Amino acid sequence: MRFTRSHLVIAVLLLGVVLTACTPFTKRRAEAIYDPAESLTEIVAVLRRHIPDNTYRFPAGRDFTGRNVYRSTLLRLENIERIHKDELRSGYMDAVIDFSKARSLERLRGYALAAKYYREAARKDSELADEAKRSASVCEAIAAAVIVGLDLEDPTSAEVEPLSMDTDSVVDALDQRVSELVSIVAGVYESHRPDSHYPAVIRGEIERADMIRSRYFLALRHVIPDGSIRAVAELQRLLSRHGASQNRRAHMLALASLYASIAREYVDAVPPESLLFDPPKFQELVDAAAALYRSVAAQDGTSEKLEAARQLEAFLAFTLRIDRDRFAQ
Repeated sequence: MRFTRSHLVIAVLLLGVVLTACTPFTKRRAEAIYDPAESLTEIVAVLRRHIPDNTYRFPAGRDFTGRNVYRSTLLRLENIERIHKDELRSGYMDAVIDFSKARSLERLRGYALAAKYYREAARKDSELADEAKRSASVCEAIAAAVIVGLDLEDPTSAEVEPLSMDTDSVVDALDQRVSELVSIVAGVYESHRPDSHYPAVIRGEIERADMIRSRYFLALRHVIPDGSIRAVAELQRLLSRHGASQNRRAHMLALASLYASIAREYVDAVPPESLLFDPPKFQELVDAAAALYRSVAAQDGTSEKLEAARQLEAFLAFTLRIDRDRFAQ
């Protein structure tokens, strides 16, 4: 078959049409992460897909931009309200927006605000009313529970209050918080569907209460009797109670770092060249820290892997300064 000049012209024109058609799509795809959501349906669909996620065992889902899906949903809802305020002026989608905001906020620990949006959604839409009212009650109960007892404070704030030295009252208050949260879980199983996401949310708050308790004793280990022993025990308790948590590797790193800190403090207090230096005691601390670091460093696909590997390397470099023949078997 012979190609004439006209065939060549047609082929060039067709190629130009194809390239022209593809360029906008490629450009849109490359710039998609910067564009606002095209519709409210798109935002709600992405959120709905991640509502059942077990955020106690696994990290929060990510959207196509790589951001926390609950935070990005909240931002996109606010953006679409601002961009399409004229179209949404009639209020026909207000209940859906309020309900979706509440679903996002409860995963961002904004329980009181989530309850407020649930109440608004229940008032505006009868179809959402039952679920919105049940969810509002749960969020209000969680909001009341999490303010019981000690909480972590911003360390950069100029108004950080000193920690209470009454360890028994601090522990009792945190135990009360956990007890209230456990009772909320029991109520959720009675009033919600079996696949409700709230048990995972509440278990995350129980873990946070236990973590606060361990951090409290870690902060006081130099000023209370047997402080280091108590701090180790509290971190071990945290690990044993929340072995299925997504944060278990972080808890392991915290315990490993504590063992490493105690080992360094022991060397400072009892120099290896002194007669009081106890090689087996030092070796026990080294082995405990190294075992935890190695365990975390062996878990592929986690951000803690790199952190554990570097901390282990630094800790072993420290141990090389100690006279090995003092504690060699």
